[in-house]
Amino acid sequence: MIYSCCVFVYCMFECFKTKSSINYHLLFTLVLFSLIVTTIYLKVKEPIFHQVMYGMLVFTLVLRSIYIVTWVYPWLRGLGYTSLTVFLLGFLLWNVDNIFCDSLRNFRKRAPPILGVTTQFHAWWHILTGLGSYLHILFSLYTRTLYLRYRPKVKFLFGVWPMVMFEPQRKH
Repeated sequence: MIYSCCVFVYCMFECFKTKSSINYHLLFTLVLFSLIVTTIYLKVKEPIFHQVMYGMLVFTLVLRSIYIVTWVYPWLRGLGYTSLTVFLLGFLLWNVDNIFCDSLRNFRKRAPPILGVTTQFHAWWHILTGLGSYLHILFSLYTRTLYLRYRPKVKFLFGVWPMVMFEPQRKH
């Protein structure tokens, strides 16, 4: 989670750069951050530490995304805020599951199977954060391709699954 989120952070901060530029300072900082978090987590084995470090990276992404949809590409608000909302809903359900784990287990023992399945909030956490992350990848792709002067479009595969499609801008 830490490593993939660092890739997101790099992409979101470098989306307005030329094709061939590499920000070695940011790259070094993110790699170092990942290695330090990994080393400390392996020694301490405290999930809260990992969650706080991951939360810091997500918070950084949220701030950068809000900047982009507020000041640079305001027409991307729908995609940016949808990805954030889906991700945060997953996070909320995961916390509900953590706080009320025993109560939810007892409820599932008494509830009809279909209700028991739908109250597996830890599973919903994985589904919703996965979907929110995917939508954020689309947001990142859309932002980058706009900057590179491509004409991106969000299309829906089978009418439901969003994808970014683009074609190069024609030279006149």
